Order: sequence, then structure tokens, then C-alpha cells
Amino acid sequence: MAKNVKHNGTDAPLRTAMPAPHWKQLRQGDRVRVLFRPGFEASGVVDAMTVDHTAVWVYLDGGRGRTLLHCGDGVEILPAAS
Repeated sequence: MAKNVKHNGTDAPLRTAMPAPHWKQLRQGDRVRVLFRPGFEASGVVDAMTVDHTAVWVYLDGGRGRTLLHCGDGVEILPAAS
């Protein structure tokens, strides 16, 4: 058996849950661009967000539905004007 086993590994987050500063500026109804990795982009409208702005629901344009984006997902949500 390994000596250096971390027994509470499921308790720690996989990534830091800290939203980018501009995520805190997002409001319901804002037009946004979502930059996925690697290099895929979509546009849409902010539907809702958590109080701490770590998760944002976006209705994607073109009938692609509503998606939940978390700050630890490796995506960028930018105002559409940017």
C-alpha cells in the first residue's frame, strides 16, 4: 500500500472556483460571447447566475439551448461588444 495516499481527495475542488473579475459585471439579459476551448466561440444571452458569479446560465443563439458554465470549466464569457 502507498504511504502518501490522500484519503480526502474528493473533498478538494479540482480547480480553483474563482470567477474572472468581468464575470461579476454580468447581468441577466446581457448579450455575451462564450469562448470555448480550443478556439470555439458561441454567442448568447445571460439567463441567470449564482450569487457568487461562479456559475452562469446562457441561452445560446441559433437554437443551441441553455447551458450552464462554471468558472472552473476553462471557458471565457465576455460582453458581446468586446
